[in-house]
Amino acid sequence: MTDFVLTAIAPGWAHFLSPPLPFTSVLGEAAAEAEAGPLVLAGVLLSLIVVYLASKIGGELCVRLDLPPVLGELVGGVVVGVSVLNLLVFPEGNIAAAAADSRLMSFLQATAGVDPEIVGSVFASTSETVNVLSEIGVILLLFEIGLESDLNELIRVGPQAAIVAVVGVVTPFILGTGGLVYLFHLDTVPAIFAGAALTATSIGITAKVLAEIQRLSSREGQIIIGAAVLDDILGIVILAVVASLAKEGTVEISNVLILVASAAAFLIGVIVLGRLLIPYFVGLMNQLKTRGQVLILSLTLAFALAYLADVIQLEGILGAFAAGLVLAETDKRDELEEQVKPVADVLVPVFFVVVGAKTNLGVLNPAVPANREGLIIAAFLVVVAIIGKVVTGYTLFGGKEKVNKLAIGVGMIPRGEVGLVFAGVGSASGVLPESLDAAIIVMVIATTFLAPPMLRFAFNMGGPSDAEPVAETSGG
Repeated sequence: MTDFVLTAIAPGWAHFLSPPLPFTSVLGEAAAEAEAGPLVLAGVLLSLIVVYLASKIGGELCVRLDLPPVLGELVGGVVVGVSVLNLLVFPEGNIAAAAADSRLMSFLQATAGVDPEIVGSVFASTSETVNVLSEIGVILLLFEIGLESDLNELIRVGPQAAIVAVVGVVTPFILGTGGLVYLFHLDTVPAIFAGAALTATSIGITAKVLAEIQRLSSREGQIIIGAAVLDDILGIVILAVVASLAKEGTVEISNVLILVASAAAFLIGVIVLGRLLIPYFVGLMNQLKTRGQVLILSLTLAFALAYLADVIQLEGILGAFAAGLVLAETDKRDELEEQVKPVADVLVPVFFVVVGAKTNLGVLNPAVPANREGLIIAAFLVVVAIIGKVVTGYTLFGGKEKVNKLAIGVGMIPRGEVGLVFAGVGSASGVLPESLDAAIIVMVIATTFLAPPMLRFAFNMGGPSDAEPVAETSGG
């Protein structure tokens, strides 16, 4: 009775009043944690070996086929992931089942003598660590892309990028939602969720391909990047809206307005304040005498802005991209680009291989009856996903400079990790039927893999006059 009263009055003190765990139990948990620690490191090392082999083999094969290496990294990820080899597996709900499916964990058990009782713990910690490295990889990628971009050119193409972004969000959303409701007779809320998944654009994949084919500094490249950044902002707002709709059946307008205001204030604030304060930041760099001062301070700024973007419910990659844009206007740009490249080469492939590894091509198997309806809907979504973005380039009229409109539209096609986020949220909310969930995943896979070769083809079709770089840069 006394314990109940004290717990009711001060629940925070309840654990101090409860009987202590047996000393042997505490020792057992401590021993298990001590045993798992080195094994987690071993698991991460094995995972990185798989990641680097997959990225290099896939990348080299694609280069020899005259395809962008990033496509090889994605395919390599699919091969080592849940679709084929089950080497790189990530938990989705049932950790024990996922650990049992992971051949990497089986190899670790066989070679390191892992106690079966702690396999789940080692697997969960390993997967989380690799996920974190993947997220750092995409932050570094966007920071590097920001360094290679021209802020003045992005501002100059701002109105055109805004048109491309808005049309690229509205068109696939209306076509997708309307088609699912009127052609496939789906309920409104799941149809809206699937339509929202069509609006996303993967800036990471598009930017990497543009850099690889040396079109990042072209006018088309800058319009695509600017539009993809705006697409991310609009996509975050749409995701918040549909997630709220799926959860509560209503949309909180105040939350949406706060999100929009935060995004605008963040991007404008970083650019304006960055231009004012960056000379002092560079001055600090020049005062330091220790090795790596330019790289370390620059990455500190990138991580700080990525953190700030996350805190205000934006994407961390936007903060890293903004940091790169601001630092690109300093006299440290060339030096910083050279120093960032080796770091990016280590971590960026982790991101693309992980995206591929998490993609389950089992949803494409027509022999499974449950997949057939999803495949039909998936074909519709893929067509809408491509058409809804390709038309964006043809919304640009006028202007003194000729641009490759097809390349701009194609550059907005890949959904990549952004589309997977939509699919994941929809699946977790329970609002998506299994067939529609599978269809969204197929759409994400198709657009992610089709966009890189299509983008290269579009630039080749455009000819030199359509895609001539607007400025010389040292990167990309």
